[in-house]
Amino acid sequence: MNHLPKSISTVNWLMFKAWNAIPGLLQKWMSTLYTKIYDTSWSRHLIPLYCRLSYSDPSYLDKFVSNAGNKHYRSFQDFFTRRFKEPPTLNGPSVWPCEGILCEKGKIDKLPEVTVKGQKQALRQVFGAGGPDIPKNYYFSNVFLHNQHYHRIHAPVKGRITRIEHIPGSLQLLRPWFYKKNPSYPALTNERVNVDLSTPSGETWYLSIVGGPAVRTIVMSDGMKIGTEVEVGEEIAIFLLGSTCCIASPIPPQNSRVGSMVVVGLEY
Repeated sequence: MNHLPKSISTVNWLMFKAWNAIPGLLQKWMSTLYTKIYDTSWSRHLIPLYCRLSYSDPSYLDKFVSNAGNKHYRSFQDFFTRRFKEPPTLNGPSVWPCEGILCEKGKIDKLPEVTVKGQKQALRQVFGAGGPDIPKNYYFSNVFLHNQHYHRIHAPVKGRITRIEHIPGSLQLLRPWFYKKNPSYPALTNERVNVDLSTPSGETWYLSIVGGPAVRTIVMSDGMKIGTEVEVGEEIAIFLLGSTCCIASPIPPQNSRVGSMVVVGLEY
């Protein structure tokens, strides 16, 4: 069951319904347009108002700098992709890879379907080609990143990247006749980047980084490729627009309940 806070869940549902009612070519045009708007220099003037509306802590942004390391942001997109001034504090050998709301969790073999970006999906197909390899005794977690959350993804454990799979977003649902013939096929049209991390103990952690309904939404961080060794908490990807992060892990989340906020570095 999806446990997003009611306000976010309602908005997400309305956006999903409204978005899929728009013709595909118009979707693509609109996505390209607002992506370009977020990149313009004048969009930086939206940041002060957005922060007043979004953060109760007036010093929240003091923890961050722009992607270039500057205190001031050149555009709203530059603000959206802000990074920590100092690396996040790590509270264990396995940590949450992102900041957001934990909206679903459970045993893999107990969750044949999950809700991702407002759509019911076959759990294993969310993780693409790596889905069939996920052991039945693994655990699933789904973290929803609202617009005001920090939008970088970090390694939940120390390990080596063994797979990177990019699945582009189609920006429109497939034709209804296709689903009549293939009712179990997932309707996930959002861009995804699936990343597998192999730990020194030989276990694999699976991440599915799911973007929003826009183009060029997910970028791997510098140096992140198959074979790269990463430390726990090391940054591995950036959302330009989006987003959700799904996790399949050999251990369950320890101290986080569905509906609660999780942050980068908090013990998984």
